[in-house]
Order: sequence, then structure tokens, then C-alpha cells
Amino acid sequence: MTNSNSSNPLVVVLKKGREKPVRMGNPWIFSGAIANVNRKGRPGDLCQVQQGDGVVLGWGYYNKKSSITVRMLSLLDAPFTTEELHGRIAKAIERRQLILDRHTDSCRLVNSEGDFLPGLIVDKVGNGLVIQVLTWGMERFRNEIISELLACCAPLFIYERSDSEARQKEGLTETEGPLEGEAPRQIEIFENGLSYVVDVTTGQKTGYFFDQRQNRLLLRNYVAGKAVCDCFSYSGGFATNALKADAARVDVVDISSSAVEWAKQNISRNFEGDHRTEFVCADVFRFLRETPKTYDCIICDPPKFAKHQGEVKRAARGYKDINLCAFKKLNKGGILFTFSCSRAVDSKLFRQIVFAAAADSGRQIQLLHTLGAGPDHPVNIAHMEGEYLKGLVLRVVA
Repeated sequence: MTNSNSSNPLVVVLKKGREKPVRMGNPWIFSGAIANVNRKGRPGDLCQVQQGDGVVLGWGYYNKKSSITVRMLSLLDAPFTTEELHGRIAKAIERRQLILDRHTDSCRLVNSEGDFLPGLIVDKVGNGLVIQVLTWGMERFRNEIISELLACCAPLFIYERSDSEARQKEGLTETEGPLEGEAPRQIEIFENGLSYVVDVTTGQKTGYFFDQRQNRLLLRNYVAGKAVCDCFSYSGGFATNALKADAARVDVVDISSSAVEWAKQNISRNFEGDHRTEFVCADVFRFLRETPKTYDCIICDPPKFAKHQGEVKRAARGYKDINLCAFKKLNKGGILFTFSCSRAVDSKLFRQIVFAAAADSGRQIQLLHTLGAGPDHPVNIAHMEGEYLKGLVLRVVA
């Protein structure tokens, strides 16, 4: 990591009145909040953050190329150290021990800002680790991060999936590949007593969406003896849990043929010879509009519709359309699990969109649950931008 150079530290001074979010613990400082910088700094350099009167607010790392110019690491006067980095990684891993047991051997270990390590994501996938290093600040800590992960976890492999748009915004090139050991092409993991195959080299993000673990488990309470449709199924996680809970039949729908094959493989390994599932490779919007089938439960977990604020209006139309289609295909008493993973669409707006779709469907609807990511995806309460996954469970009464 770049030396903090305590005799001549890089100092970022905020505009008057812009210090409150930092004092409250929000780690993001945008370029518009900055009054001046005392000298030229390199991307990822440690910096001291001051309010206008010279009072030190803490330390972070700096990147002029990013709209998030500073990401805070500490609210202390002293510079952030490698020892503090190691301690935070170790603590984050220790907290996950409440999640990992004989039924679940994989989860997120480090969740970026939620674990006070902005720009670093680490997932435990079976006996190995998959990491994303998304910012210049964490890039400069790379060797220290790998060293601490090896010490804490003794993984069989560490594989990097820093092939993210976030790195491009930081001025970093995308990077992917093994860092330690060799990752098997297919890795078996266990989640809530079910077995899944994960491909960390070609799967989305780190290969598997651990954030839905608890929501997939909750689904089991609603589907015994029911007709279920898992829309945007990806790896078939919701469908597999529906079968575990004795659903009468399950349709698995995704536009990606490789996703459908992956779901088929995961379902087969848990329910070999089971004939309750139909696999459909199709556009989900068109499928729901055109299928003559109706369902007792529909899961709607689409990919991100809005990558940034400028796409929110278009995304809102998409969310309303897909939820309207789902409400129309639910039987009386039917249950809808619906989600958004678009960070730019906040929970209030998502609820408004879904409720508008319910009203347009002419159905009478009850709200049963408000959902989010599991406890391995903690959120810093001063940084609600980290609360990206939003979910609702609704019942069609009439």
C-alpha cells in the first residue's frame, strides 16, 4: 500500500456544510463536496479528510478519476494501517461463522462498504474464495488482502473476478484469473441442505448469488402442493427450494439457454428422476403474456434493469410491466415473490411500482413480507446505497 507520508499527507478539504455525512459514517465523498486538495495525488493514495476549518474528519483513499473521489476508511486522526485492514477482514470472516454450518458451506465473507472495506468483495465458494477488487484503494492493498485471506481461511484456491464495470469507472482495467491454487471448473456448494454446482470462471459476478439465500428458504413456506413459476431462474435456486418443499409442479424460465441448462443440472443433482419440472428458454415478459398456464406462486427475480440514475424511468416501466404480467397469471390466493437488484431504484420507488402494477391488474393484494439480502450482506446504516436488493412477498386475495 502507498505510504501515507505522515510528514506531508495528501489532504482533501471539504466544502463548508458537506462534512455531516462523513461524520455520520457515510464512506462516499463525491467530487462536488470537495473544496480543494493540497497536492496532486495518485489513484488509491491514502488521504486525510478535513472539514473547512482544518478539523480532521478521518482517513480514506483518493481517486480523482472517480466521481466518488474519496472512500473513507477511518474516522480517526491517525492514518489507516495494514493492521487495521487485516483486523477488519478477520472480523468480517469471524461474523460469518453464524451462517456457515453443515447445511450451508458457502456465503459472502466480505461485503465492501457493509464491512467497512469499500471496494472489496470476498465470497466463500466451497473450499475456495472468489474476490472482487473494485477500486484503486483496494488495488493498492492487494497483496495484504491476499495474505490475510490465506491466513484466515486457508482456501484451496483464490480466484479473482474483478471483471466489473466498477473498475472501469475507477480507471482500472478488468482482471480475472487464479491468484492462489487452481479453481475447479465446477465447484459443489451446499446451501440450506441443497447441493449446487458453481462455475466461478463464467458465472455472473462471483459465480453465484448468495444474497437470496434466506429468501429462497422462505419460499418453502408457501409452495407445498402448489404450481410454481421461477422467472429469471438463473441457476434454479428458487425452483430447487420449491421442489424441496414439495411443490406440485415448477416451471423454470430464463432467456439464457446456458442458465436453463445450469438450473436443469442443479435440479437433477438434488431430485434425480423427478418429473415435476418444465424448463423453458424464453423471454420472461413474452412467456408470461402468452402462456395459458396460471400459477399459485411466481418468483420474479430479474437482472438489474437500471445501472445508473439515468435509466430509472425505463427500469420503472420494466418492473411495472413484469409485475403486472405476474399478477395476471396468479390464481386466487397466489403468492408473488418479486425483487429488484437495481441500486438506483430505491425501496420506496420499487414498492410504488409494484403497488401500481397491482392496482392496474385489478386484483386485491396483501403485502406479507418486505425482503432484502441476507446477513452475510450487511449494510452500513450510514450508507443506504449498499441496500441494493429489495423484495416483496404479496398475496392475491381476489
